[in-house]
Amino acid sequence: MPTQQEIPYRAAAYLRLSREDGDKAESDSIQSQRALITRFVQSMPDICLCSEHVDDGFSGVDFNRPAFQRMMEDVKAGKINCIVVKDLSRFGRNYIEAGRYLERIFPFLGVRFIAVNDGYDSAKERTPADEILIPFKNLINDAYSRDISVKIRSQLEIKRQKGEFIGSFPPYGYLKSNDNKNKLAVDPYASRIVRDIFAWKLEGLSHQAIADRLNDVGEPSPLEYKRLLGWRFATSFQTLSKARWTAVAVGRILQNPVYAGHLIQGRESTPNHKIKRRLRKPEHQWIRVENTHEPIISQEMFHLANRLLTQDTRISPKAETAYPFSGLLFCADCKSGMVRRTIPSGGKKYIYYYCSQNKAGGGCATHCISEQALEKAVLKVLQQHIALLDGERVFSCLETLSLGQEELQKIDHQLRLKQEEIQKYQSLLASLYEDWKSGILDDEEYLEFQTIYRQKCRETKEATQKLQQERSLLLADNGKDSDWVETFRQHQAFTKLSRKAAVSLLERIEVHSGGRVEIYLRYRDEWGPTVQKEEAV
Repeated sequence: MPTQQEIPYRAAAYLRLSREDGDKAESDSIQSQRALITRFVQSMPDICLCSEHVDDGFSGVDFNRPAFQRMMEDVKAGKINCIVVKDLSRFGRNYIEAGRYLERIFPFLGVRFIAVNDGYDSAKERTPADEILIPFKNLINDAYSRDISVKIRSQLEIKRQKGEFIGSFPPYGYLKSNDNKNKLAVDPYASRIVRDIFAWKLEGLSHQAIADRLNDVGEPSPLEYKRLLGWRFATSFQTLSKARWTAVAVGRILQNPVYAGHLIQGRESTPNHKIKRRLRKPEHQWIRVENTHEPIISQEMFHLANRLLTQDTRISPKAETAYPFSGLLFCADCKSGMVRRTIPSGGKKYIYYYCSQNKAGGGCATHCISEQALEKAVLKVLQQHIALLDGERVFSCLETLSLGQEELQKIDHQLRLKQEEIQKYQSLLASLYEDWKSGILDDEEYLEFQTIYRQKCRETKEATQKLQQERSLLLADNGKDSDWVETFRQHQAFTKLSRKAAVSLLERIEVHSGGRVEIYLRYRDEWGPTVQKEEAV
């Protein structure tokens, strides 16, 4: 029997399967391809099967497939000089590229190519019929791939228009329903973080401040959370070993209508089945379907948060949150935003708002009002108008901004997870010593792992302390930040205007010369159809 070295052809079996190409038949499965090629090679005494390369889940419309590229590297290295496939459609469905490999590249590299079911063997003499039949088969495979692509795109478009979710991974805060993979279901844990993000935004926190707060307590970022769930998710944007919350990630959540129960899909697409680079489509071509799934936050809260994103709500470097009137106060003449200034006088500090154009020398008249007088005027207007309406809708909406009890439950759950994490690292540290004593780890490995586990344990303990501090503050506050809603309902009076109350009840405030203000209220239907604004001095 000849040895492997004496057999002239060292072959590689190439197997490919793609759902995108419509390869659903059992005859096209990887197992059936392997069995057919193995039987064929066993009947060929001049061929020895040396390796196997499998592209499972890769389209045949191009040749940028990992297993195929590795096989070509073996060809160039001289390890193989023969390639065997089940048929030409398994090799590829791109008419031009397939022809280039068969007619130019393989002959140049001295590679014998065999497509078993198509009866094609480049080592045999080709007949005139082969010269017509083989290119024609490649053309048919290419056309079949295009036809399947059109059908799949059409089916996906219909599903999007029906409000079905189309995507490999659901957005953060949701899971795919167990009953229907095209239906979103609320993730009990991540949805709490989403609610926190919206609530913190209404309290006046910036995107970065929200991200910092989540990172401080060790909350997994959306990418890390996907990994914790066991999803095989990859991105080219990650630069650290552990992805952290960023201002960009927070902004994406705040602007995504999926959290209000609406789906917007079809933002990107590929030009055709041969080009994989995704291009952004014009907004009028996006598919928006409302009320497709259970919302995490109310439509009112989503509207409020996104209204704040369009306003100038910059935060002072010395403050943690935006001031109550930030982004709501404008000059009545030039419509520019008002700027906040602290004026020291007589050992005390007084706060005033000025027209930004006037302060910058833009030619606008002087518009100035003290923060104390402004807040007094706003509170007076709200107290007067609450008597004109049945404010239950307003109050019920505002009460959704209060998340005290749910926040407490979330923190308790996070504390339990952190305690389990600490115990895990302590257990790993204890077992590490035993592995070192038994010789499983050398001195260098022992010290390296010891440093890593101690650092992880230290970081988890720090996050636990911050969570405990947050819990103590929440218990001490006992929901006082949102008590103004119930107080106003019972006593028809405010004592102080919070940031939440300001952004929830006020549309905008315009300041005239002399300190006169016009206050535009939200919930105009409830205030009364004839009341659009109010003046106060």
